Amino acid sequence: MEPNVNIFSGRASQYLAEKIAEAFGQKLGESEVFSFSDGEILPSLNVNVRGSDVFIVQSTFSPAENILELFLMIDAAKRASARKIIAVIPYFGYARQDRKDRPRVSIGSKLIADMLATAGVSRIITMDLHADQIQGFFNIPVDHIFASKIFLDHLKRNSTFENVIFASPDVGGARRVNAYAKALGTGFVICYKQRNRPNEIGSIQLIGDVQGKDVILLDDIIDTGNTICKAANIIKENGAKSVRAMITHPLLTGNAYRNIQESELEELFVTDTIPLKMQSDKITVLSVADTFAEIIRRVEMNASISDLYNF
Repeated sequence: MEPNVNIFSGRASQYLAEKIAEAFGQKLGESEVFSFSDGEILPSLNVNVRGSDVFIVQSTFSPAENILELFLMIDAAKRASARKIIAVIPYFGYARQDRKDRPRVSIGSKLIADMLATAGVSRIITMDLHADQIQGFFNIPVDHIFASKIFLDHLKRNSTFENVIFASPDVGGARRVNAYAKALGTGFVICYKQRNRPNEIGSIQLIGDVQGKDVILLDDIIDTGNTICKAANIIKENGAKSVRAMITHPLLTGNAYRNIQESELEELFVTDTIPLKMQSDKITVLSVADTFAEIIRRVEMNASISDLYNF
């Protein structure tokens, strides 16, 4: 018997969910969110989901109402007797809170994981978690895939760079740049940064030689753009021929767009896990819709997705 699949979306990710559903081969399930005058929200699934596998697409970027809306949609599907409920979270918010790095702070990503399980999710599908160990916060299956295949395919199709080298804006991204470098047979460099506080860089230094190189900075999140733009400027000052960046999740808050426009970055490639707030001639968006549609298809067919885990 063919699997009975329904794909729904929260309001924050409807632009992406429509593309995922189309790539999967069906229409996005009808849903609506009623808002009370005090701001309380009430999501409703307008399709019969009894006995079906329900996939709910919602990235959990700001405002926090996006997370609450996802929880309420999950609860609605559970109470409507869905067979399985899978949360498709292209961008998993609060992933930067993965440990106690100072006294008396929360571990927000663990709390979100617990709340998703309590709401009734049976599986999580997400992309480029800020920290891989967040998968261990869940007691349900987590399909954690990488945007690297999308970025590398784009490079192989369109690259005119003669002397590519990858760069990480901080030491935490060393594993990522090493994987990209191995995939293309290139080298990599690392920037060492020290923060004064969140979103504020104290100093940044370059480790490695970029003289005459076409440098591609890699990261999972670009928020204010301070780190990436400072790294790009320092790399260019050290003799790089060009500097570009490939970053999965474009939060792009505060003065991010201005920082990018005024920086040495020639191009910034991002995915559509988060919608852009405005357009920029320096920013190119690559879609993850086909990738998520393929994962949904394989999950339904109980097929392996290991090749989507690999760089």
